[in-house]
Amino acid sequence: MNDSKKHVDPIPDEFASYEEAAAFWDTHDTTDYPEAFQTVEVEAKLRQRHYEVQIDEDVIKVLRERAQKRGVPVSRLVTDMLRQQIAPAA
Repeated sequence: MNDSKKHVDPIPDEFASYEEAAAFWDTHDTTDYPEAFQTVEVEAKLRQRHYEVQIDEDVIKVLRERAQKRGVPVSRLVTDMLRQQIAPAA
């Protein structure tokens, strides 16, 4: 289909709910509405990086239990444990 003949529904002035807006954008392509968007410049600083490591199932079960008992995320528990292991000997 030629884009010049493509029918594009107008964007509603308002949506009654987030769900209604989501339903609209689920069935419409933002590239059909270039005038509705503006380019913005964003500067972001990464505060954390995430790494993926394979962990055996029995080990992750124990880590989850310990993290839950301490009330911390598994990632925090593992980071703390690794810091203790790699800390230089005094």
